[in-house]
Amino acid sequence: MKTIHPYIISLFLLLLVSEVFAQLIITEVGALPEAVTNNAVCEGFVDGVPYLFSFAGLDENKNSSGTHLRSFRYNIETGISEQIADLPGGQGLLATGASRIGNIIYIVGGYTVNSNGSEVSSRKVRRYDIDNNEFLSDAADLLVATDDHVQAVWRDSLIYVISGWSNNGNIRSTQIYDPTTDSWTAGTSLPNDNNFKSFGASGTIIGDKIFYFGGARSTGNFPIQNYLRVGEIDHQNPSNIEWSISQPDPTINGYRMAATSVDEEVHWVGGSNVTYNYDGIAYNGSGGVPTANQDVTLIDGFSDVIFYREMYDAEIPMDLRGIENVADSIQYIAGGMLANQQVSDKVFKLEWQKIVIPAVNYTAEELGISLYPMPATDILSIDYQGDEQLLSYTIVDMVGRKVQEGNLSTKGIDVSTLSDANYQLLITTESGKSVTTSIVIVK
Repeated sequence: MKTIHPYIISLFLLLLVSEVFAQLIITEVGALPEAVTNNAVCEGFVDGVPYLFSFAGLDENKNSSGTHLRSFRYNIETGISEQIADLPGGQGLLATGASRIGNIIYIVGGYTVNSNGSEVSSRKVRRYDIDNNEFLSDAADLLVATDDHVQAVWRDSLIYVISGWSNNGNIRSTQIYDPTTDSWTAGTSLPNDNNFKSFGASGTIIGDKIFYFGGARSTGNFPIQNYLRVGEIDHQNPSNIEWSISQPDPTINGYRMAATSVDEEVHWVGGSNVTYNYDGIAYNGSGGVPTANQDVTLIDGFSDVIFYREMYDAEIPMDLRGIENVADSIQYIAGGMLANQQVSDKVFKLEWQKIVIPAVNYTAEELGISLYPMPATDILSIDYQGDEQLLSYTIVDMVGRKVQEGNLSTKGIDVSTLSDANYQLLITTESGKSVTTSIVIVK
Protein backbone atom coordinates (compact mmCIF):
# COMPACT_ATOMS: atom_id res chain seq x y z
CA MET A 1 0.00 0.00 0.00
CA LYS A 2 1.23 3.49 -0.85
CA THR A 3 0.25 6.71 0.86
CA ILE A 4 0.92 10.10 -0.72
CA HIS A 5 0.62 13.40 1.10
CA PRO A 6 0.71 16.33 -1.37
CA TYR A 7 1.46 19.81 -0.06
CA ILE A 8 0.45 22.09 -2.93
CA ILE A 9 -1.37 20.77 -5.99
CA SER A 10 0.08 22.44 -9.04
CA LEU A 11 -2.02 23.11 -12.09
CA PHE A 12 0.80 22.25 -14.45
CA LEU A 13 -0.56 18.70 -14.77
CA LEU A 14 -3.35 20.14 -16.85
CA LEU A 15 -0.93 21.65 -19.35
CA LEU A 16 0.50 20.02 -22.44
CA VAL A 17 3.51 18.44 -20.80
CA SER A 18 5.31 15.16 -21.09
CA GLU A 19 7.44 14.08 -18.09
CA VAL A 20 5.78 14.23 -14.71
CA PHE A 21 7.18 12.57 -11.58
CA ALA A 22 9.72 9.86 -10.85
CA GLN A 23 8.53 6.57 -9.34
CA LEU A 24 11.00 4.68 -7.12
CA ILE A 25 11.70 0.99 -7.68
CA ILE A 26 13.85 -0.70 -5.01
CA THR A 27 15.72 -3.96 -5.63
CA GLU A 28 18.13 -5.90 -3.42
CA VAL A 29 21.16 -6.65 -5.61
CA GLY A 30 24.02 -7.74 -3.36
CA ALA A 31 25.76 -7.49 -0.02
CA LEU A 32 28.74 -5.90 1.69
CA PRO A 33 31.33 -8.21 3.29
CA GLU A 34 29.63 -7.66 6.65
CA ALA A 35 26.66 -5.90 8.19
CA VAL A 36 27.26 -2.24 9.01
CA THR A 37 25.16 0.79 9.88
CA ASN A 38 25.74 4.53 10.19
CA ASN A 39 28.37 4.05 7.49
CA ALA A 40 29.41 6.82 5.09
CA VAL A 41 28.50 5.81 1.51
CA CYS A 42 29.75 7.33 -1.73
CA GLU A 43 30.30 6.42 -5.37
CA GLY A 44 33.59 6.02 -7.24
CA PHE A 45 34.70 4.85 -10.69
CA VAL A 46 37.66 2.58 -11.46
CA ASP A 47 38.47 2.46 -15.21
CA GLY A 48 34.88 3.51 -15.84
CA VAL A 49 33.38 0.79 -13.63
CA PRO A 50 31.07 2.15 -10.90
CA TYR A 51 31.72 1.14 -7.29
CA LEU A 52 29.89 1.78 -4.03
CA PHE A 53 32.23 2.66 -1.16
CA SER A 54 31.43 2.33 2.54
CA PHE A 55 33.56 3.87 5.29
CA ALA A 56 33.51 3.16 9.06
CA GLY A 57 30.29 2.66 11.05
CA LEU A 58 28.78 0.29 13.60
CA ASP A 59 28.62 -3.51 13.57
CA GLU A 60 25.87 -5.87 14.75
CA ASN A 61 26.79 -5.38 18.42
CA LYS A 62 25.34 -1.84 18.30
CA ASN A 63 27.42 -0.68 21.26
CA SER A 64 30.56 1.38 21.75
CA SER A 65 32.80 -1.65 21.11
CA GLY A 66 31.06 -2.16 17.77
CA THR A 67 32.17 1.16 16.26
CA HIS A 68 34.93 0.62 13.71
CA LEU A 69 36.95 2.00 10.79
CA ARG A 70 36.48 -0.87 8.34
CA SER A 71 35.92 0.12 4.73
CA PHE A 72 34.46 -1.76 1.77
CA ARG A 73 33.85 -1.42 -1.93
CA TYR A 74 31.13 -3.08 -4.01
CA ASN A 75 31.48 -3.49 -7.78
CA ILE A 76 28.15 -2.47 -9.31
CA GLU A 77 28.77 -4.41 -12.54
CA THR A 78 29.96 -7.72 -11.07
CA GLY A 79 28.32 -7.65 -7.64
CA ILE A 80 31.67 -8.49 -6.04
CA SER A 81 32.19 -6.94 -2.61
CA GLU A 82 35.52 -6.68 -0.81
CA GLN A 83 37.13 -5.11 2.23
CA ILE A 84 39.69 -2.38 1.57
CA ALA A 85 42.10 -0.63 3.94
CA ASP A 86 40.64 0.72 7.18
CA LEU A 87 39.82 4.37 7.42
CA PRO A 88 42.82 6.01 9.17
CA GLY A 89 42.39 6.78 12.87
CA GLY A 90 42.73 4.95 16.11
CA GLN A 91 39.08 4.71 17.15
CA GLY A 92 35.83 3.66 15.49
CA LEU A 93 33.85 6.46 13.83
CA LEU A 94 30.13 7.13 13.43
CA ALA A 95 28.03 9.80 11.67
CA THR A 96 30.72 10.83 9.22
CA GLY A 97 29.97 11.83 5.62
CA ALA A 98 31.64 10.99 2.29
CA SER A 99 31.76 13.12 -0.87
CA ARG A 100 33.62 12.61 -4.14
CA ILE A 101 35.37 15.29 -6.20
CA GLY A 102 37.19 13.80 -9.16
CA ASN A 103 38.92 10.57 -8.13
CA ILE A 104 39.22 11.49 -4.43
CA ILE A 105 36.62 10.72 -1.76
CA TYR A 106 36.63 13.01 1.29
CA ILE A 107 35.39 11.45 4.53
CA VAL A 108 34.46 14.36 6.80
CA GLY A 109 33.91 14.67 10.55
CA GLY A 110 31.96 12.12 12.58
CA TYR A 111 32.24 11.15 16.23
CA THR A 112 33.89 8.53 18.41
CA VAL A 113 32.26 6.71 21.32
CA ASN A 114 34.33 6.05 24.44
CA SER A 115 33.85 2.97 26.63
CA ASN A 116 32.03 5.13 29.23
CA GLY A 117 29.54 6.22 26.55
CA SER A 118 30.86 9.74 26.05
CA GLU A 119 30.90 10.97 22.46
CA VAL A 120 33.53 13.22 20.89
CA SER A 121 32.97 15.06 17.61
CA SER A 122 35.83 15.09 15.09
CA ARG A 123 37.52 17.75 12.95
CA LYS A 124 39.34 15.18 10.83
CA VAL A 125 38.99 14.86 7.06
CA ARG A 126 40.30 11.66 5.47
CA ARG A 127 41.14 11.34 1.78
CA TYR A 128 40.76 8.17 -0.28
CA ASP A 129 42.32 7.78 -3.75
CA ILE A 130 39.85 5.74 -5.82
CA ASP A 131 42.23 4.91 -8.69
CA ASN A 132 45.01 3.61 -6.46
CA ASN A 133 42.76 2.13 -3.78
CA GLU A 134 44.61 3.80 -0.92
CA PHE A 135 44.17 6.47 1.70
CA LEU A 136 46.23 9.63 1.30
CA SER A 137 47.38 12.00 4.02
CA ASP A 138 44.55 13.79 5.80
CA ALA A 139 43.05 16.93 4.33
CA ALA A 140 42.90 20.14 6.38
CA ASP A 141 40.84 19.86 9.56
CA LEU A 142 37.29 21.21 9.74
CA LEU A 143 36.96 24.65 11.27
CA VAL A 144 34.49 23.21 13.80
CA ALA A 145 34.26 19.58 14.88
CA THR A 146 31.06 18.19 13.37
CA ASP A 147 29.09 14.94 13.11
CA ASP A 148 25.68 13.87 11.84
CA HIS A 149 25.81 16.85 9.50
CA VAL A 150 24.52 17.67 6.02
CA GLN A 151 27.21 17.21 3.37
CA ALA A 152 26.95 17.99 -0.35
CA VAL A 153 29.08 18.96 -3.36
CA TRP A 154 28.62 22.20 -5.31
CA ARG A 155 29.55 22.25 -9.02
CA ASP A 156 31.98 19.34 -8.61
CA SER A 157 34.38 21.73 -6.91
CA LEU A 158 33.46 22.55 -3.28
CA ILE A 159 32.17 20.47 -0.35
CA TYR A 160 29.57 22.09 1.91
CA VAL A 161 29.21 20.84 5.50
CA ILE A 162 26.11 22.29 7.10
CA SER A 163 25.00 22.27 10.75
CA GLY A 164 25.27 18.93 12.58
CA TRP A 165 26.23 18.14 16.16
CA SER A 166 29.43 19.37 17.78
CA ASN A 167 30.09 17.77 21.19
CA ASN A 168 27.42 19.66 23.14
CA GLY A 169 24.69 20.55 20.67
CA ASN A 170 23.63 21.50 17.17
CA ILE A 171 25.64 24.23 15.46
CA ARG A 172 24.94 27.03 12.97
CA SER A 173 28.12 26.53 10.97
CA THR A 174 28.38 26.30 7.21
CA GLN A 175 31.88 25.01 6.40
CA ILE A 176 33.15 24.97 2.81
CA TYR A 177 36.10 22.91 1.63
CA ASP A 178 38.14 23.71 -1.49
CA PRO A 179 40.29 20.71 -2.53
CA THR A 180 42.40 22.84 -4.87
CA THR A 181 43.76 24.79 -1.89
CA ASP A 182 43.13 22.17 0.81
CA SER A 183 41.41 24.80 2.93
CA TRP A 184 38.14 25.43 4.73
CA THR A 185 36.14 28.68 4.58
CA ALA A 186 33.28 29.75 6.82
CA GLY A 187 30.12 30.29 4.79
CA THR A 188 27.11 32.29 5.89
CA SER A 189 25.98 30.84 9.21
CA LEU A 190 22.47 29.50 9.64
CA PRO A 191 20.05 31.79 11.45
CA ASN A 192 20.19 31.27 15.22
CA ASP A 193 17.03 29.20 15.12
CA ASN A 194 16.56 25.65 16.43
CA ASN A 195 14.50 24.82 13.35
CA PHE A 196 17.57 25.43 11.13
CA LYS A 197 20.14 23.79 13.40
CA SER A 198 19.95 20.02 13.15
CA PHE A 199 21.69 16.69 13.54
CA GLY A 200 20.66 13.69 11.46
CA ALA A 201 19.28 15.88 8.67
CA SER A 202 20.35 15.26 5.08
CA GLY A 203 20.38 17.19 1.85
CA THR A 204 21.87 17.88 -1.54
CA ILE A 205 22.70 20.74 -3.89
CA ILE A 206 20.99 21.34 -7.23
CA GLY A 207 22.45 24.17 -9.26
CA ASP A 208 23.09 26.95 -6.76
CA LYS A 209 20.53 25.77 -4.18
CA ILE A 210 21.17 23.79 -1.03
CA PHE A 211 18.19 21.73 0.16
CA TYR A 212 18.20 19.95 3.51
CA PHE A 213 15.34 18.42 5.44
CA GLY A 214 14.47 16.55 8.62
CA GLY A 215 16.84 15.76 11.47
CA ALA A 216 16.62 16.32 15.21
CA ARG A 217 16.73 19.27 17.60
CA SER A 218 19.36 19.38 20.32
CA THR A 219 16.78 19.95 23.05
CA GLY A 220 14.88 17.65 25.40
CA ASN A 221 14.58 14.16 23.94
CA PHE A 222 15.86 15.42 20.58
CA PRO A 223 12.46 15.70 18.85
CA ILE A 224 12.30 15.14 15.11
CA GLN A 225 12.16 18.11 12.72
CA ASN A 226 10.03 18.51 9.61
CA TYR A 227 11.44 21.71 8.15
CA LEU A 228 12.84 22.26 4.67
CA ARG A 229 15.79 24.65 4.64
CA VAL A 230 17.01 26.20 1.41
CA GLY A 231 20.29 28.04 0.88
CA GLU A 232 20.80 30.19 -2.23
CA ILE A 233 24.53 30.14 -3.06
CA ASP A 234 26.02 33.25 -4.64
CA HIS A 235 27.91 31.66 -7.54
CA GLN A 236 30.30 34.62 -7.68
CA ASN A 237 31.00 34.33 -3.96
CA PRO A 238 30.14 30.76 -2.90
CA SER A 239 30.62 31.49 0.81
CA ASN A 240 27.68 33.92 0.64
CA ILE A 241 24.42 32.03 1.20
CA GLU A 242 20.89 33.32 1.66
CA TRP A 243 18.99 30.97 3.97
CA SER A 244 15.23 30.41 4.13
CA ILE A 245 12.96 27.89 5.86
CA SER A 246 9.50 26.42 5.39
CA GLN A 247 7.35 23.63 6.78
CA PRO A 248 5.99 22.03 3.59
CA ASP A 249 3.76 19.51 5.35
CA PRO A 250 3.78 19.03 9.14
CA THR A 251 2.91 15.33 8.69
CA ILE A 252 6.14 14.57 6.79
CA ASN A 253 9.47 14.17 8.56
CA GLY A 254 12.61 12.05 8.54
CA TYR A 255 15.82 11.26 10.40
CA ARG A 256 19.05 9.87 8.92
CA MET A 257 17.68 9.51 5.42
CA ALA A 258 19.75 9.27 2.23
CA ALA A 259 19.40 12.47 0.17
CA THR A 260 19.92 12.77 -3.58
CA SER A 261 18.66 14.46 -6.73
CA VAL A 262 16.93 12.90 -9.73
CA ASP A 263 16.10 15.03 -12.78
CA GLU A 264 16.10 18.25 -10.72
CA GLU A 265 13.92 16.65 -8.03
CA VAL A 266 15.23 16.17 -4.49
CA HIS A 267 14.61 12.76 -2.90
CA TRP A 268 15.02 11.72 0.73
CA VAL A 269 14.99 7.92 0.91
CA GLY A 270 14.51 5.62 3.89
CA GLY A 271 15.34 6.82 7.40
CA SER A 272 12.92 6.82 10.29
CA ASN A 273 10.14 8.99 11.67
CA VAL A 274 11.47 8.81 15.24
CA THR A 275 14.89 10.02 16.42
CA TYR A 276 17.18 7.51 18.11
CA ASN A 277 20.69 6.91 19.44
CA TYR A 278 23.23 4.89 17.48
CA ASP A 279 21.82 1.63 18.88
CA GLY A 280 18.43 2.25 17.22
CA ILE A 281 16.63 2.92 20.52
CA ALA A 282 14.41 6.01 20.55
CA TYR A 283 15.54 9.06 22.48
CA ASN A 284 11.97 9.53 23.73
CA GLY A 285 12.00 6.22 25.62
CA SER A 286 9.55 4.41 23.32
CA GLY A 287 11.99 1.58 22.53
CA GLY A 288 13.25 0.29 19.20
CA VAL A 289 12.58 2.52 16.20
CA PRO A 290 10.90 1.19 13.03
CA THR A 291 11.98 2.07 9.50
CA ALA A 292 9.93 4.72 7.69
CA ASN A 293 10.05 2.97 4.27
CA GLN A 294 9.56 6.27 2.50
CA ASP A 295 10.65 8.37 -0.44
CA VAL A 296 10.07 12.06 0.28
CA THR A 297 10.19 14.19 -2.86
CA LEU A 298 10.59 17.91 -3.44
CA ILE A 299 9.93 19.40 -6.85
CA ASP A 300 11.07 23.01 -7.07
CA GLY A 301 11.15 25.47 -9.93
CA PHE A 302 7.55 25.51 -11.11
CA SER A 303 4.99 28.13 -10.23
CA ASP A 304 4.21 25.99 -7.19
CA VAL A 305 6.35 23.73 -5.04
CA ILE A 306 5.35 20.07 -4.76
CA PHE A 307 6.40 18.22 -1.61
CA TYR A 308 5.06 14.76 -0.91
CA ARG A 309 5.85 11.35 0.55
CA GLU A 310 5.35 7.90 -0.89
CA MET A 311 5.49 4.95 1.49
CA TYR A 312 6.35 1.38 0.51
CA ASP A 313 5.59 -2.15 1.65
CA ALA A 314 9.17 -3.05 0.73
CA GLU A 315 11.56 -2.25 3.56
CA ILE A 316 14.02 0.61 3.06
CA PRO A 317 16.88 0.92 5.58
CA MET A 318 17.18 3.68 8.16
CA ASP A 319 20.38 5.04 9.74
CA LEU A 320 21.76 6.03 6.33
CA ARG A 321 24.76 8.33 5.87
CA GLY A 322 24.96 8.69 2.12
CA ILE A 323 24.09 7.31 -1.31
CA GLU A 324 26.05 6.04 -4.32
CA ASN A 325 25.19 7.99 -7.46
CA VAL A 326 25.88 5.92 -10.60
CA ALA A 327 23.54 7.79 -12.93
CA ASP A 328 20.88 10.42 -12.51
CA SER A 329 18.03 7.95 -12.06
CA ILE A 330 19.97 4.89 -10.80
CA GLN A 331 21.62 5.00 -7.38
CA TYR A 332 22.54 2.61 -4.56
CA ILE A 333 22.45 2.43 -0.77
CA ALA A 334 24.15 -0.12 1.47
CA GLY A 335 24.05 -1.08 5.13
CA GLY A 336 21.87 0.71 7.65
CA MET A 337 19.22 -0.79 9.91
CA LEU A 338 16.17 -2.82 8.93
CA ALA A 339 13.23 -4.03 11.04
CA ASN A 340 13.88 -4.52 14.74
CA GLN A 341 17.09 -2.49 14.42
CA GLN A 342 18.78 -5.32 12.50
CA VAL A 343 22.11 -4.11 11.15
CA SER A 344 22.16 -4.87 7.42
CA ASP A 345 24.77 -5.94 4.88
CA LYS A 346 22.36 -5.51 1.96
CA VAL A 347 23.00 -3.41 -1.13
CA PHE A 348 19.86 -1.93 -2.73
CA LYS A 349 19.48 -0.51 -6.21
CA LEU A 350 17.24 2.56 -6.35
CA GLU A 351 15.77 3.29 -9.76
CA TRP A 352 13.42 6.18 -10.44
CA GLN A 353 11.19 5.75 -13.49
CA LYS A 354 9.36 8.67 -15.01
CA ILE A 355 5.61 8.64 -15.44
CA VAL A 356 5.01 10.17 -18.87
CA ILE A 357 1.89 11.90 -20.13
CA PRO A 358 2.09 12.71 -23.85
CA ALA A 359 1.21 16.18 -25.11
CA VAL A 360 -2.56 16.46 -25.59
CA ASN A 361 -3.64 17.13 -29.15
CA TYR A 362 -7.36 16.50 -28.83
CA THR A 363 -10.19 17.27 -26.48
CA ALA A 364 -12.63 14.54 -25.45
CA GLU A 365 -15.29 16.20 -27.56
CA GLU A 366 -13.04 16.22 -30.64
CA LEU A 367 -12.50 12.47 -30.31
CA GLY A 368 -16.20 11.87 -29.70
CA ILE A 369 -15.73 10.73 -26.09
CA SER A 370 -18.11 11.38 -23.23
CA LEU A 371 -17.77 9.97 -19.71
CA TYR A 372 -20.54 9.19 -17.20
CA PRO A 373 -21.57 9.29 -14.46
CA MET A 374 -19.56 12.19 -13.15
CA PRO A 375 -18.62 11.96 -10.37
CA ALA A 376 -18.16 8.22 -10.75
CA THR A 377 -18.44 5.60 -8.01
CA ASP A 378 -17.66 2.09 -9.28
CA ILE A 379 -17.75 2.07 -13.09
CA LEU A 380 -16.81 5.00 -15.31
CA SER A 381 -18.73 4.43 -18.53
CA ILE A 382 -17.45 5.67 -21.89
CA ASP A 383 -19.73 6.72 -24.74
CA TYR A 384 -17.60 6.81 -27.86
CA GLN A 385 -18.71 8.03 -31.30
CA GLY A 386 -15.32 8.07 -33.02
CA ASP A 387 -14.08 6.12 -36.04
CA GLU A 388 -11.07 4.31 -34.55
CA GLN A 389 -10.61 1.99 -31.61
CA LEU A 390 -9.79 3.27 -28.16
CA LEU A 391 -6.82 1.23 -26.97
CA SER A 392 -5.73 2.06 -23.44
CA TYR A 393 -6.10 4.35 -20.49
CA THR A 394 -4.00 5.68 -17.61
CA ILE A 395 -5.31 7.35 -14.45
CA VAL A 396 -2.96 9.76 -12.70
CA ASP A 397 -3.55 11.37 -9.32
CA MET A 398 -3.11 15.09 -8.72
CA VAL A 399 0.54 14.79 -7.75
CA GLY A 400 1.33 12.97 -10.98
CA ARG A 401 1.45 9.35 -9.80
CA LYS A 402 0.01 6.62 -12.00
CA VAL A 403 -2.65 4.87 -9.92
CA GLN A 404 -4.34 2.66 -12.53
CA GLU A 405 -3.95 1.64 -16.17
CA GLY A 406 -5.30 -0.93 -18.59
CA ASN A 407 -6.92 -1.67 -21.93
CA LEU A 408 -10.27 -0.12 -22.65
CA SER A 409 -13.38 -2.28 -23.01
CA THR A 410 -17.00 -1.65 -23.87
CA LYS A 411 -17.83 -1.98 -20.18
CA GLY A 412 -15.92 1.16 -19.28
CA ILE A 413 -13.36 1.51 -16.51
CA ASP A 414 -13.64 -0.05 -13.06
CA VAL A 415 -12.71 2.72 -10.59
CA SER A 416 -14.06 1.00 -7.49
CA THR A 417 -10.61 0.70 -5.86
CA LEU A 418 -9.77 4.40 -6.21
CA SER A 419 -10.15 6.78 -3.29
CA ASP A 420 -12.39 9.84 -3.37
CA ALA A 421 -10.41 12.48 -5.27
CA ASN A 422 -9.88 14.34 -8.53
CA TYR A 423 -7.80 12.54 -11.15
CA GLN A 424 -6.53 12.94 -14.70
CA LEU A 425 -7.60 10.29 -17.23
CA LEU A 426 -5.39 9.75 -20.29
CA ILE A 427 -6.94 7.84 -23.22
CA THR A 428 -5.05 6.75 -26.34
CA THR A 429 -6.41 5.50 -29.68
CA GLU A 430 -5.05 2.91 -32.12
CA SER A 431 -3.47 5.65 -34.23
CA GLY A 432 -1.69 7.19 -31.24
CA LYS A 433 -4.05 10.09 -30.62
CA SER A 434 -4.38 11.02 -26.98
CA VAL A 435 -6.55 13.10 -24.72
CA THR A 436 -6.36 13.96 -21.04
CA THR A 437 -9.50 14.91 -19.15
CA SER A 438 -10.44 15.42 -15.53
CA ILE A 439 -12.52 12.88 -13.63
CA VAL A 440 -13.92 12.84 -10.10
CA ILE A 441 -14.39 9.77 -7.89
CA VAL A 442 -16.89 9.95 -5.01
CA LYS A 443 -18.01 6.84 -3.08
